[in-house]
Amino acid sequence: MKKLVVLLCALLALGSSAQALEVSAPSALLMEKETGTVLFAKDEHAKLEPASVTKVMTLLLTMEAIDAGQLHYDDVVTASAHACSMGGSQIWLKENEQMTVSDMLKAVCVVSANDCAVALAETVAGSEEAFVERMNQRAAELGMADTHFCNATGLPAEGHVTSAYDIALMSRELIRNHPDIRQYTTIWMDSLRDGASSLVNTNRLIRFYQGATGLKTGSTDSALYCLSGTAERDGMELIAVIMKAPTSTQRFEDATNLLNYGFSTYTLENVVPESALPPVPVSLGTQATVQPVLGENTHLLLEKAKAGSLQQLVTLADSVEAPVAAGSQLGTLTITSGEEVVAELPILAGEEIPRVTFGQMLVQMLRTAFLCG
Repeated sequence: MKKLVVLLCALLALGSSAQALEVSAPSALLMEKETGTVLFAKDEHAKLEPASVTKVMTLLLTMEAIDAGQLHYDDVVTASAHACSMGGSQIWLKENEQMTVSDMLKAVCVVSANDCAVALAETVAGSEEAFVERMNQRAAELGMADTHFCNATGLPAEGHVTSAYDIALMSRELIRNHPDIRQYTTIWMDSLRDGASSLVNTNRLIRFYQGATGLKTGSTDSALYCLSGTAERDGMELIAVIMKAPTSTQRFEDATNLLNYGFSTYTLENVVPESALPPVPVSLGTQATVQPVLGENTHLLLEKAKAGSLQQLVTLADSVEAPVAAGSQLGTLTITSGEEVVAELPILAGEEIPRVTFGQMLVQMLRTAFLCG
């Protein structure tokens, strides 16, 4: 009887897990932002139309221009005839109408304004065509092998495709390196033109999902309903990508299921040594020791069940010979959970130690001899 109860509990847990991971869309992916770990995937490399989720790349290039000082939030953009001709989702810019970069970013993030997306593209690159070249170049740099962009908006165009995996890559790049985009992607309701134009976010997660941070919706008759949905809880941010969902409601349900699964199953830990790392002796160096440090990537993505039983083991070299380059490996911090090794983090030299020259060695010997005498 006891074995039967245990078996039933196991089957119930399995059923619950399967239900949490139920995704009706033909293509989907769940990724953790900090480590880039894929937590769930379903036909993630299928080349599909992304509709306005394309604008994640438009936003990325715009934010990169802002962070590089080439563009500023309060710069005024003048709408071109081309930008005003886009159709689809828009805020009905008039030719020569002027609006700040900040307000145009708000319009793109909240109501997916095609006219503002093109106006920003023209401001960054001179023309939409030149901007699209940059989009494809940036996609290649990010390893987006399933992607080809034909415009800055995601309006239907022959050959304009990407994948759930590639959308996660560019979404991660945007939210990880340009967190200021959140000031726009987390807006639920706002207005432009001194209150004359009301805005309501097309992303229902912002209103109804705890911790939602963005990111971009998209839909056309051929692309159906797409989404890159992001949310953060307890210091961990997840990216849920849904492509070609049959209805708008279904894309949000799918994204919610993926995010719920991620937050209930995983945790992100920032590894800190339990005790100070001792200096490592250096022979033939300009100083006697080098101070070890952990590398920059100290975040560890773990199943919650393993997070409470972590142990650390530090292994360091007995000594090293100069020259010692900053960042060279001195040892390893091994993280275990029970008998399982869950991570091995490199311990690096925190500074450069040059090799002592013959002249410096001679001076040291003479100084020592003098002091001893």
